[in-house]
Amino acid sequence: MVMMSGMDLPSRAIREQVASAIHIIIQVGRLTDGSRKVVSVSEVQGMEGNVIVLQDLFAFQQKGVGEGGKVLGMMQATGMVPKFAERFSASGVHLPTEIFKRAADLR
Repeated sequence: MVMMSGMDLPSRAIREQVASAIHIIIQVGRLTDGSRKVVSVSEVQGMEGNVIVLQDLFAFQQKGVGEGGKVLGMMQATGMVPKFAERFSASGVHLPTEIFKRAADLR
């Protein structure tokens, strides 16, 4: 949208502004049963060259299909602890790191 405004900004500058302004991306998708669910939660980690780097924190894992074709599944952690967790702690907000551990890592 910035490029459509007629302002002559380099694409790298636009990407850097986006990467510094957005911390989390929550993606909602339509599943095969027609329902909408959060399918991923990703952290924007910054720039690497001209590319905005994302790190998945949680992803929807489909476990099967139930009665009436209903998609069965749940959000699962990827095992990655986000960079913003340190900023939360410094601000006095307790964010248990266990929520970011994969189920297999908790056993």
